[in-house]
Amino acid sequence: MSAVVIETNTAVPVPTTPWKQTRRKQIVSASTVALSALIAVVIVLITGFAGVDGWAFTFLIVSLLVTAVRALKADAKVRKEMFVTVAIFATAALAFTPWMSIFASVVMKGARGFRPNFFVGDMRTTIPDDELNLGGAGHAIVGSLMMVLNATIITLPLGILSGVYLTEVRGRLTFLVRFVVQSMSGVPSIVAGLFIYTTFVNYTNSFSGLAGSFALAILMLPTVARTAEEVLKLVPDDLRSASYALGARQWRTSLMVVLPTVRSGLTTAAILGVARVIGETAPLLLTSLSSNSFVFNPLGGPVGSLPTYVFGLLQIGTENSTNRAWTGALVLMLLVLALFTTARFIGGKDRR
Repeated sequence: MSAVVIETNTAVPVPTTPWKQTRRKQIVSASTVALSALIAVVIVLITGFAGVDGWAFTFLIVSLLVTAVRALKADAKVRKEMFVTVAIFATAALAFTPWMSIFASVVMKGARGFRPNFFVGDMRTTIPDDELNLGGAGHAIVGSLMMVLNATIITLPLGILSGVYLTEVRGRLTFLVRFVVQSMSGVPSIVAGLFIYTTFVNYTNSFSGLAGSFALAILMLPTVARTAEEVLKLVPDDLRSASYALGARQWRTSLMVVLPTVRSGLTTAAILGVARVIGETAPLLLTSLSSNSFVFNPLGGPVGSLPTYVFGLLQIGTENSTNRAWTGALVLMLLVLALFTTARFIGGKDRR
């Protein structure tokens, strides 16, 4: 017997990309954007528009005008596409530029006092108008980290338990718990500080880092609880069913199966909660107040923090005090950036 081999030449379909611009159109589009940006720079230099925001607004107007001139030679369909494209890109730049302007301003002005003594020194023997190589914000950094750590220790178990109750237990109070968590998300930070002031500070008759931690914990709880709930919803029901089939109780399934599956997501929830409250100023003014020296005891009286450090120096208004405040804002922004970056890294590392 002889085997008959039939060869079939099947062409592999190649996907087309009709929306992709040709090389010539890409060069023309890039040249148009560059020309509009250059014209906007010239207009800002010779008119009353100032700063990056003024340039962004001018760039939007110039881009529309240049597109209008180019569209005179095109048909109606291409003309509409050109205007929509320019409007989308220009509006995105207009929305993104103020954020970049804030970021650039904090970096440029805060870099003046970004020195080693800023991280290890305090203001106990330094007045705000002294040279920037004297004193520092080490006490404020330590105070912020101490209060945020205590707030995390308080909030993380409560937030995870709330998420477990809403997704696993689903008892009679599910609606009430979800309603309270969602309502707490909209509570102004000053209200949290005022609540702790009237219930804890007045009772102990002293400002303290622990009072600040309680205020921050109130603000952290909604973020942690809602994030934990959303993360726990991603656990497949098959894992729960398999655990129940092996005879495990509900509490053991939640503790040994569900929570370990989403531990990276729960870590992300904690980091997001910390990033949410690390820059809060209003509740700390009513609870921990401020201090010019290192305080390591949560009940040892007023405690300094980066937000109150920046707030107090800006109120003084001298040149060096303002520079110190900008540096404190830069350090605070870098801390928040590091926390969000860590949350993204941890959240994307585990794909289970």
